[in-house]
Amino acid sequence: MKIIYMGTPEIAAVILDSLLNDEKNEVVLAVTQPDRPKGRGGELAMSDVKKRALVSGIPVYQPEKIKNPECVEYLKSFNADIIVVAAFGQILSKEILELTPHGCINVHASLLPKYRGAAPIQWAIIDGEKISGVTIMQMNEGLDTGDIILRKEIVLSPVETGGTLHDKLAVLGSEALSEALTQIENGTAKRTPQGEATTKYAAMLSKKTGKLNFGRGAEELERYVRGLNPWPSAYAFLDGKMIKFWECMISPEVPDGFKPGDVYGIDKNGFYIATGDGGLRVLHLQAEGKRAMSAAEFLRGNNLYGKHFE
Repeated sequence: MKIIYMGTPEIAAVILDSLLNDEKNEVVLAVTQPDRPKGRGGELAMSDVKKRALVSGIPVYQPEKIKNPECVEYLKSFNADIIVVAAFGQILSKEILELTPHGCINVHASLLPKYRGAAPIQWAIIDGEKISGVTIMQMNEGLDTGDIILRKEIVLSPVETGGTLHDKLAVLGSEALSEALTQIENGTAKRTPQGEATTKYAAMLSKKTGKLNFGRGAEELERYVRGLNPWPSAYAFLDGKMIKFWECMISPEVPDGFKPGDVYGIDKNGFYIATGDGGLRVLHLQAEGKRAMSAAEFLRGNNLYGKHFE
């Protein structure tokens, strides 16, 4: 089938790679977000999908607003059989959803109707889900509400991070998409209505999301650290400077006299912070302006006992 592909970040680029390696299908156009300023220098940076497409010689289209009439006309000119969407970052109009014979399908990184929204990978970990996966969905005008074509599950590791789950779901999503496209082409695809959402909306993440509140329980905070690793990262402030937390463990016992945020213990591999319920043992971190390091290495130049994290 002739495919128009819409996507932006790394997970979408991995799925694009799988399409390009599938001889049964032809990607005729890659649609992605415009180049955006990135880093301290503010230089324009290409999306991961654009990078992959340019290497493969695929035409790239970067509209500010995909709903504009001239965008719709441009998409029509490719006479595609289907539009495939994966983490594109813009809402499609009804006209685009109905543009091709097979409409638009979406690769969503959750088991819909769970975790509709922009950040399903991270929120599944933060919420303590045991199972996640991907859904291939026939898109409609709602936000991730279309009929389910195919789902694939994966069991989460107890030490799963946002980064490790992202990579696993990119591969799983590629496999699921290949199966779904075959079913759609040969007419065997079944479409099942989702029903009501069973979890909160997986809202978009920002740097503010990662600010840890030590009044919460240690179990929840440990999941935050894993879910927000590597981006946007979990952090707190010590003596006015940001400390990012990359790896923590739960420590159930906190001595009397320590309030949430206090450092109440130190050992050769890390240090312990009191929370609203239990303690958090910090194993890997990154001080402001420094590289990531083990807590043991950080402690060699810092006496933390009795200090307080905000």
